[in-house]
Amino acid sequence: MKKLLALLLAGVLACGLTACGGTPTAEEDASSGDDTTATADKVYNIGICQLVQHDALDAATKGFQDVLTEKLGADSVKFDVQNASNETANCATIVNGFVSSNVDLILANATAPLQAAASATDTIPILGTSVTDYATALDIENWTGTVGGNISGTSDLAPLDQQAAMIQELFPDATTVGLLYCTGEPNSVYQCEVIELALQDMGYSVEKFAFTDTNDVNSVTQAACDASDVIYIPTDNTAASNTEAIANVVLAAKVPVVAGEKGICEGCGVATLSIDYYDIGRMAGEMAYEILVNGKDISTMKVESAAEVTKMYNVANCEALEITVPEGYEPISAEE
Repeated sequence: MKKLLALLLAGVLACGLTACGGTPTAEEDASSGDDTTATADKVYNIGICQLVQHDALDAATKGFQDVLTEKLGADSVKFDVQNASNETANCATIVNGFVSSNVDLILANATAPLQAAASATDTIPILGTSVTDYATALDIENWTGTVGGNISGTSDLAPLDQQAAMIQELFPDATTVGLLYCTGEPNSVYQCEVIELALQDMGYSVEKFAFTDTNDVNSVTQAACDASDVIYIPTDNTAASNTEAIANVVLAAKVPVVAGEKGICEGCGVATLSIDYYDIGRMAGEMAYEILVNGKDISTMKVESAAEVTKMYNVANCEALEITVPEGYEPISAEE
């Protein structure tokens, strides 16, 4: 009898242990699962402040949005895209609104939005794009390629020494070069300072012609035409928004324009050494994904630049000014 009781007791204990091991508690069940559902349900809110609407900045914004939509899915990312209409004060208002809404990330498309975002928050990640020189924009000395803090991004700068060499290649008999730009854009001021030195080293006489806003574009462009054999326009947003007005002056005066990017060249120039703004927008989108999803530390992320630059020419304007473009230049087609 004692042996029978012992066997029965052992069986009961075994069943109890099996039951405890085979059916997890609610707490155990919750802790054993992964966070796939939580990740899938996350919707990222991104504020985009674009300085002004023109082809180059539009392409950068589109490239950024395309990457994140592809990687996250259209239902998992929301973009609040706002245009500052080329007004610095509007940039500050827009970015402060993003901060108040506690967006997950800010894309600052151009220098003025980047400066506004940097002043507005030191916690929300900020990515710049279409920004020529971050050291100039953010007043950084001893530039190492990394902003630090909560800022990084992509640059739209094509090598300025190569742009100067392009002017010499296309117009070897020219003696005077006028630099046409907006004084209110630090990116333009920086480019003109750098290329002025390069052109002077090549033996050119260089003079700067600066407008303050759209109201004096025509008169300043005419002054540049009167004093120059060739005009250079950097990646200037005010110029990019007024290419038709500039074209009306320079074509009538038969003075060629070499531009810092394709959009300006297409509007009023004859040639450019250009990056692809859609590509740098996509690069910024890839950086955003790494920050938002993979937790990459933005303070360690170097500012990235376009891998390639392309020599391009405006077929119609070259024909109108009887300019023969050497080999190695791609035509800017109407479909681009």
